[in-house]
Amino acid sequence: MGRKVNFIALVAFVLLALLGGGLASPSPGWTEVLETNPGDVAWMVVASAFVLLMTPGLAFFYGGMVDRKNVISTMLQSFVALGVISILWVVVGFSLCFGDSIGGIIGNPLTFLNFSNVGAAPHPRIGSSIPFLLFALFQLKFAIITPALITGSMAGRIRFRSYILFMVLFSLFIYAPLAHMTWHPDGLLMNLGVLDFAGGTVVHMSAGFAALAGAVFLGPRKVERLEHANIPFIILGTGLLWFGWFGFNAGSALGANSDAVLAFANTHFASASGMITWMFFERFQGRKMNAVGACIGAIVGLVAITPAAGFVTVQESLLIGFIAALVSNWAIARQKRTVLDDTLDVFPSHGVGGMVGMILTGVFAAEVGLTSGQTTTFMWHLLALVGVAIFTFGGSYLIFMAVDSAIPLRVSGWQETLGLDESQHGEAVD
Repeated sequence: MGRKVNFIALVAFVLLALLGGGLASPSPGWTEVLETNPGDVAWMVVASAFVLLMTPGLAFFYGGMVDRKNVISTMLQSFVALGVISILWVVVGFSLCFGDSIGGIIGNPLTFLNFSNVGAAPHPRIGSSIPFLLFALFQLKFAIITPALITGSMAGRIRFRSYILFMVLFSLFIYAPLAHMTWHPDGLLMNLGVLDFAGGTVVHMSAGFAALAGAVFLGPRKVERLEHANIPFIILGTGLLWFGWFGFNAGSALGANSDAVLAFANTHFASASGMITWMFFERFQGRKMNAVGACIGAIVGLVAITPAAGFVTVQESLLIGFIAALVSNWAIARQKRTVLDDTLDVFPSHGVGGMVGMILTGVFAAEVGLTSGQTTTFMWHLLALVGVAIFTFGGSYLIFMAVDSAIPLRVSGWQETLGLDESQHGEAVD
């Protein structure tokens, strides 16, 4: 019976996509005619490819971190988002994020249903020098990696089908409103002056708090001791993420311009600062400098600079990486003393790192930050931080409850002991 229901759901999803295509209009949906900039187009194509590479990079990073019996399942949880979110994005996801604003909270799902009016013509208010289709493809990569980030907190104990359903619901009800409020010209947070250059709030805070909700809801693993399956995978994944993050942040300038160059530089130096800070802080505490710590520090630096990438100086990016590494290191140490089982420390890395980045954006942002003598942006960032934390944690927890009532989220005891590679996928690492 369960297989029939799954198949019927898949058929209904495909039919919706096909029928919805008939609603598409060949006209761009706006009357203003704009010219594309070839340099901007070329850079944004490259940046989109960079960001896409981050999801396989995350798969290697997480896959190397878990124990050997869960490597394939953990990597697939990241990789499958490439397919699921891409289809959802075409059908309704992009429209919810960037469609005509409904109260500054969410986009009208009919505006770009099935990519209607999403083509070669630039949008006059969103990425006006590149094809609107290219903007949609660039933003898709952000929507893909966000739910993939969450999986690290639940590694080794979540049912694969349940995760796919959670991913869809999270993208519709958590990610889409946050993206709209933060990045749409009529979005609530955008118009309050909240700055998020490339996703510190939309991606990292949302993923971090959803990960925390998942860890709380699922409870701890049967065996909490974790032996990393493949440390070279972790290093490879970190390298791919670092490389892809240049597209993530510099691409958010939406053109080949000085903002992109600044974001590119800040991305690199914040990551370098985070990595070195983490390693030496570990040594200061009497522990050995190790590869896993270096990789986590680099990722935390990347997370923290994301909201600030186009708004701060290179010198400030070094400081942001430094502060974020210390705070996240402390947060991981504190979490280890609790009963919370966030398997791969997603919340203290991405959630806490995102919050640090959001606060420090309000401190250092050129012309509007505390260092420029202004307080308004900083205060709005603090208020937004609280609001986003409540919304993403509470909303994600409700989604976990809803999914669990439809398809049990947690695998059985024997499946967890056997490992998800075998129990969920019938595969194993040789």
